[in-house]
Amino acid sequence: MLVNPEVDDMTETQMQEMLITKDMTIGDVVQQYPNVTDTLLANGVHCVGCGARFFETLEMGFKGHGMSDEQVDKIVKELNAVAKKAPAPVKGEVITLTESAAAKLKEILKSEGKEGYALRVQVVKTGCANSYGLDFDNTQAADDTAVEMHGVKLLVDKKSLPQVKGANIDYVDGEHAGFRISNANKSGGGCGSGSCGCG
Repeated sequence: MLVNPEVDDMTETQMQEMLITKDMTIGDVVQQYPNVTDTLLANGVHCVGCGARFFETLEMGFKGHGMSDEQVDKIVKELNAVAKKAPAPVKGEVITLTESAAAKLKEILKSEGKEGYALRVQVVKTGCANSYGLDFDNTQAADDTAVEMHGVKLLVDKKSLPQVKGANIDYVDGEHAGFRISNANKSGGGCGSGSCGCG
């Protein structure tokens, strides 16, 4: 189990201002705070990308792994400490891209010799559910919505736009490095957040 000294130093007021509670579903937590995914995985919760995440609470997930109430509370505090460090997603835009995600995308585009390409964000069917797909594209269709952020151009096709609108793309470093897409405007059963690849 991870130990974060910041967690033990949390005051009563900070605990009352917790963003994440143990009765939230894993799906909601990952969707609203994608930067906590590594913390969940490191503590044994691996269903962050499966269908169970939409009905299983954090408490159910941790207790299912044999953890005590005290251990669950400690991890929830740690998740809050991590979540509060994340930049708040910007609502109202078609789609947003963090500076770290933009920097990583530029790095990948350069290494693959695709400078000048756009990042296409679309909804793809994966089994019985939908998820987000990322790919590089150098063609823009007439009905594409184009957005430029931090020097990176994003393209969304007309069919995907309703489900993509409001999404936030971030890049997380570390053991489970990758792009994380969250959408505070969507809930349950639709497009969730997850790790996506480009190229």
